[in-house]
Amino acid sequence: MNGIQLGKHSNIINQIYLFKEPEACISIGEWFTLTSGEAFNPICRNLKACLCARGKGQIVIGDHVGMSSPCIWSTNLIQFGSHVLVGGDCLFIDNDAHNIDAVERRTPALRSKIKSAPIVIEDEVFIGARCTVLKGVTIGARSVIGAGSVVTESIPADCVAAGNPCRVIRQR
Repeated sequence: MNGIQLGKHSNIINQIYLFKEPEACISIGEWFTLTSGEAFNPICRNLKACLCARGKGQIVIGDHVGMSSPCIWSTNLIQFGSHVLVGGDCLFIDNDAHNIDAVERRTPALRSKIKSAPIVIEDEVFIGARCTVLKGVTIGARSVIGAGSVVTESIPADCVAAGNPCRVIRQR
C-alpha cells in the first residue's frame, strides 16, 4: 500500500490509477466509497479514478465520502471533509501542472517553479459531475456545486454555486 492509510469499511470498486511518491501522503477515512469506470456510474463512461500525490503532496479524505471516477492530483494539499459526495469525472488539481512561460517549461531547473495552493472541501459538500476545482479553492460546508462547473475561487458555506467560472447562485 506504499504507506497509504485506508479507513475501515472502505470500498474501492474496480481498477484505479494510484501514484504516490515516497514523501507524499494519502490518508482516507472510514466508510469511503470510490467507484471507477462505467460499470458503476454511466456518467463516468470508462474512465478510471486517479489519485496522484507527487513530491510532498497530500490527499486527505474524511469519513463517509463517496466519489465516482475522480482525478485528484496533489503537490500541496487536497482535503475533503466528511460526508462529501463527488459526482462522476471531477478533477481536483492543487497546482498549475505546467508553467505558462515557454522558457520555464523547457528549462529543467525552472520547472519546479510551478504554482500550487491547497484545496479544501469542507463537510457535507456535494459536487456535481464533471466539475473542475483548481488550486487555492475552499468550498464551504454544506454547499452544492452544479455539474460542469469550473471552481477557480472559494465558495462560502451553505450556498448553491455553478458555472464557468463558478459563482454563487443562491444561499441555502
